[in-house]
Amino acid sequence: MASYYKLDLEKRKNLGTSAARSIRRNGGVLVNYYYIGEENKNFSIDKKSLQKAIQSGNRVFELNINNETIYAIIKEAQYHPVTEQIMHIDLLRVRRDEKMKISIPLALEGNSVGVVQGGILTQTLSSIDIQCFPTDVPENIVVDITDLDLNGSISAGDLTLNEDITLETLPDTTIVVCNEPKAESEPTVDETSDTDDGSSAHEESSPDVDNKDAISGEDKKDS
Repeated sequence: MASYYKLDLEKRKNLGTSAARSIRRNGGVLVNYYYIGEENKNFSIDKKSLQKAIQSGNRVFELNINNETIYAIIKEAQYHPVTEQIMHIDLLRVRRDEKMKISIPLALEGNSVGVVQGGILTQTLSSIDIQCFPTDVPENIVVDITDLDLNGSISAGDLTLNEDITLETLPDTTIVVCNEPKAESEPTVDETSDTDDGSSAHEESSPDVDNKDAISGEDKKDS
């Protein structure tokens, strides 16, 4: 049986802007819990406790509401635009006997053959969408890049998933590629520019030659 990180929620006694600010000032985060066919419920949770839960790597969390143990995922989170501190989360209930859609991070593993040969590795997708039971939610999905050669790529459809997990991301979506490094082009010398400069220098020197000839002529007359 899978284990879940438990979130200790506190029911909100007062609603409204003033009450919400008071909760945040005291280190709390606003929580909205919902499920199809049920009335939305408003809670709060200690910010430090929530951060530990998120850092645990779990995607499904255990809750206790009205003395009933239920399970939920963080469907959406809002952050402060300046401090980037979490301010609000939406919890969506999930049932352990029903499959759900969830986004799972990807973890690259191995040393690519193409990189050993001098290639450049680029990861273009950091997570994929899957459908599975809450009891089968993985912490991440490993992408083995050991056999990834130069000019090769790995797509979502190339992943090996458990039988109970269904891929929701389009199979042809690229996850990682290994490209050859771009060759550096050598600077070219503009021969025309050099020729023009030489011609100009020659043309500019002509008047000086004429002046010398003129001066020589005058010297001869004086003599």
